[in-house]
Amino acid sequence: MSKEKGIYTVGITGASGAMYGVCLTQELLRQSYKVHLVITEAGWQVFKEELQLDTSNREAVLDELFSTHREQLYYHPLHDYAAPIASGSYQNNGMFIIPCSMGTLSGIAHGASGNLLERTADVMLKEKRPLLLVPRETPLHQIHLENMLKIAKVGGTIVPAMPGYYQQPKTIEDLVRFVVGKVLDSAGIEHQLFTRWGEDR
Repeated sequence: MSKEKGIYTVGITGASGAMYGVCLTQELLRQSYKVHLVITEAGWQVFKEELQLDTSNREAVLDELFSTHREQLYYHPLHDYAAPIASGSYQNNGMFIIPCSMGTLSGIAHGASGNLLERTADVMLKEKRPLLLVPRETPLHQIHLENMLKIAKVGGTIVPAMPGYYQQPKTIEDLVRFVVGKVLDSAGIEHQLFTRWGEDR
């Protein structure tokens, strides 16, 4: 295995689009990053509904989805406050919440730290480390927009799940890879997930 390149946290919530979080985690692991993974209870429900996975054995699901680089993945239950990512002293390169529900976004915007995912996001903001949120909700009302603005004002980055079509996508996977690629772009992480504008097709 190649040398570890860094450490990122990935949060997956109950918003539609679980495949975004899975794809991002797989790409980070493929690139030899260590990944701390937090999945909300609603997130596990979406795994069952959207990905058609038997979530009664969660460790088996993680083994199935991330079998190639399982040793680089550290899964934490939602209320495991003893996890290293709950502390600002832990050298975490950044955090992605993908997809990000409006409930989780609200908790982060108001500093609630009601679970490990929200607490880790709060740590990213207070330590001035990258926090990237991928909201997956439509339409948006004023409270949603104000919460996004609050987070953006204190250093978070909002990357809505809005796929581009100029790369001529042929499959759902193409659309997912585009969004994940844009998220990685925002974090300054190189990838080859989609064809960029101006590149040969």
